[in-house]
Amino acid sequence: MLSTLISTASSHMIELESSSEECFFEDLHVGDQMTLTYQVGGGGHLDIDTTLNDPKGRALFEQKRKDTGTYSFTAQDDGRYTYCFSNKFSSVSDKTVSFNVHGIIYVPDEGEMLPIEREIRDLAAGLQAIKDEQEYLVIRERVHRNTAESTNSRIKWWSIIQGFILVGVCSCQVYFVKRHFEVRRVV
Repeated sequence: MLSTLISTASSHMIELESSSEECFFEDLHVGDQMTLTYQVGGGGHLDIDTTLNDPKGRALFEQKRKDTGTYSFTAQDDGRYTYCFSNKFSSVSDKTVSFNVHGIIYVPDEGEMLPIEREIRDLAAGLQAIKDEQEYLVIRERVHRNTAESTNSRIKWWSIIQGFILVGVCSCQVYFVKRHFEVRRVV
């Protein structure tokens, strides 16, 4: 029995509230491949905890307080693989998390594949990779734009405050210089 590779991918964006955890799962068979990619797009210091466990509860992947990560593996056991995103360490800020799950699942083939079918599948896999990269870049652009806007706002307000301080200092200097050269008559 020949086997054909089917590449699957799904992209999700979740709002992870403070002091909470969100878990998801994928049912895999021995030999299936899976890649988990995530990125924090907003909130707080842009960091979360991430874990990936096999069906027996063993940790395959664990990252603490990271803003982005990728992990690929081949299933060693049949069953439900669970991945969780946690914001339990933060009691104030919510986080926006975008994640992609890519997988290659081995399925039986009904016969020989034509070369054009193989090319179509390769193009579909390439197109999915481009879409995932584009989504990653959109999130990165949003994070950097928010940082730039915050910095510009701080610079604007600091400049306004400095302007008021400069006017105040100049007024004080003019007052004291005028007072110093003022002629005082003693009668």
